[in-house]
Amino acid sequence: MHIDFAPPSGGTYNNAGSSRQLALYMEHEDMERMQQGIYTDGFFNLTDDNIYKSKVIKDIDTNIGQLLKTDAKFFAIHVSPSENELRSMGNTEQEQAEAMKRYIREVFIPEYAKNFNKGLSEEDVKFYGKIHFSRSRSNNELNMHCHLIVSRKDQANKKKLSPLTNHKDTKKGTVTGGFDRVNLFQQTEQGFDKLFGYNRQLSESFDYHNTMKNGSISEQLELQEQNFTGEKKKEVFQSSEKENIISCNLDSKAENKQSYNQQNNSGGDSILSIFSLGDGNNYDATLAEELQAQKRKKKKKKGIKR
Repeated sequence: MHIDFAPPSGGTYNNAGSSRQLALYMEHEDMERMQQGIYTDGFFNLTDDNIYKSKVIKDIDTNIGQLLKTDAKFFAIHVSPSENELRSMGNTEQEQAEAMKRYIREVFIPEYAKNFNKGLSEEDVKFYGKIHFSRSRSNNELNMHCHLIVSRKDQANKKKLSPLTNHKDTKKGTVTGGFDRVNLFQQTEQGFDKLFGYNRQLSESFDYHNTMKNGSISEQLELQEQNFTGEKKKEVFQSSEKENIISCNLDSKAENKQSYNQQNNSGGDSILSIFSLGDGNNYDATLAEELQAQKRKKKKKKGIKR
């Protein structure tokens, strides 16, 4: 799962003013898909779907109490599953979109709120999400991802919440709380795996990629060795499983063949016994008739001599 916070800029991601430009961008894919008769998904928040863009803009733009003109009013966040993760979220675009909304509502936003260390819950976060189904710069088969626009202020318009701060769980000073992005990535990854029953490999994990990018040489080598060992164990296990399956199939075939032969032999003996019994009865009857005929002939011969 790739999560990133779009840096403020002078264009689409200019977050010092109105959210209108970002909301327009988040909706840009819909018209083309609707013209093609392809499924689209509207804006959503923690509880509602298909929210009008005008409401999104109004809610974000009016939730700016005590913010200066140059202060950030909102933040843009991208949540992008890998192809393997998307396959675990459903078979169709609609199933995957519904799964993504569930993930955002049940995992990402709760962890986002908790990570400020201000005693917040998901209900304190004012946000709107929009599902996109394609990426112009990607050659992947599956590209569904989610854009989030999150207010700088909480739902009560009292607390300032910035995921870009460098403070982490501070207890004293002007800024208390803070935001630990590494912890967010770890917790939302674990939450995804639990929610969808996803069997994540070491090489897919945030910790692996973070270490390979920012860790020391010794840490990178150690993690690579763990990954290599894990892959080898997996290969051995799969090979063993295949051998067991083949062995079981061969044993089953042998047993079936033996049982079939026994049945045939038993059946053949029965048939032969029946026919032998029948032939014997016929033979005895014929022999008795021949003996009686011979006796009659002898009687006739005796009568002629008289």
